[in-house]
Amino acid sequence: MRHTRGTMAGSQKDISPKTHFRGYAIPGDPVPGDISFPELVVEEGETLDVLCGHFRIFQLRKGHRYSTDDILTAWYGTSWCPSARSILDLGSGIGTVAMTAAWRLPKVPVVTIEAQEESVRLARKTVRWNGLEDRFEIRCGDLRDEAILGVKERLDLVLGSPPYFPPGSGVEGDHPQKVACRFEMRGSIADYCATASRHLERGGVFGCVFPINPPEQEARVKEAAKASGLTIVRQRAIVLREPDDPLLAVFLLMRKEDLPESMYEKTWREPPLVIRQEDGSIHPEYAAVKLSFGFPP
Repeated sequence: MRHTRGTMAGSQKDISPKTHFRGYAIPGDPVPGDISFPELVVEEGETLDVLCGHFRIFQLRKGHRYSTDDILTAWYGTSWCPSARSILDLGSGIGTVAMTAAWRLPKVPVVTIEAQEESVRLARKTVRWNGLEDRFEIRCGDLRDEAILGVKERLDLVLGSPPYFPPGSGVEGDHPQKVACRFEMRGSIADYCATASRHLERGGVFGCVFPINPPEQEARVKEAAKASGLTIVRQRAIVLREPDDPLLAVFLLMRKEDLPESMYEKTWREPPLVIRQEDGSIHPEYAAVKLSFGFPP
């Protein structure tokens, strides 16, 4: 069962511009949706939630909700590719990863690919609310379809929060949007790596998240990387709560052809990032990480 696919923030009924949220001074300017798009209402079954800074995101109340692993994917990728001139988000869902990356890398254009029409609808609504229509190109389609991206289309930073499990390997959930986010209905980590490798700009990076416990899950990432000509340059395990073992890790991959031969098989393993301490409180480092993507600690 995927433990981190819950929302990080409750729905905000008051959508007027604010200067603070939970005692935290919100960085940046208010987004257009706060003042310019009264027609973008929160429809029945939807919520409008704080994401990062003034950015907010439309979600289904009973569907897929954004989560810690989505946010960490964007944080890790943008942290180690701070000079990206273009971003691609694979299997982008409701747009969590792409929106967070867009907040951290202002003015950088973003392409997203998502197969579920309902998620695409919500993502387009979110993009408009946040005034990002001139930066976003949202494509509805299967990331395994080579026609969804041009043969010569290359991007500096590719991101992905792929589903973790083969179909039938667990309880799939009660909403089709959730099922496709948890189970490999339209591609696995191998497909994400293959697409990323084909469309990385020279020297570009692919940032993703995937389980490392049980160990065979981490082995799948390594196998997928090798099959696609990628090297895992660095990775960081994620401990959801002390003293538990890490369940997930964030990975940063590059094409082998863009690296010196001495780095082909080398991976820098960073110390684990702890989300919550044993008493349930937010770990001090993760509190600082949250500040870095515009969310109160």
